[in-house]
Amino acid sequence: MSADIPHRMLSSRGEFQDALRAAFEHAASEGSREIWLSDTDFSCWPLGESAVVEHLAAWAMSHRRLTVLAQHYDDVARRHPRWVTFRRQWSHVVTCRALEEAEPGAIPCMFLAPGVVTVRLFDADTCRASVSSDVADAVRAKEALDAVLQRSAEAFPAATLGL
Repeated sequence: MSADIPHRMLSSRGEFQDALRAAFEHAASEGSREIWLSDTDFSCWPLGESAVVEHLAAWAMSHRRLTVLAQHYDDVARRHPRWVTFRRQWSHVVTCRALEEAEPGAIPCMFLAPGVVTVRLFDADTCRASVSSDVADAVRAKEALDAVLQRSAEAFPAATLGL
């Protein structure tokens, strides 16, 4: 059973990134069945850090699912090369989707491991965010994510085929 993470508000980019690092670690240690990552471009996420990728590798198993949603993946390979390598190695558990024609703010910025932890960024300009293990927070986050995912399409293939 997941140890409760008290709901708390975050007010800086550093706090948000620290909460994400802790969320990856917590999801791996708790064995969350699925993880959802969502952001416009993941520019302020610590996805490329070796500790984050190590937590994802420890978490990844064939019966688990990582779903990633972005508006575009243009800079992900440049900013997060370790994560891209992880994505290639674990392509059977990673699904990447894009909503390229999204209006500003349409894609929620969140980390969601249902039943384990939810990290949400509400305002990128002020870095107002929250972290929680509350089930109601997870349900609201998943509903917001589902609404956007319905309009998204497969994107960012693990490998590109050349001729």
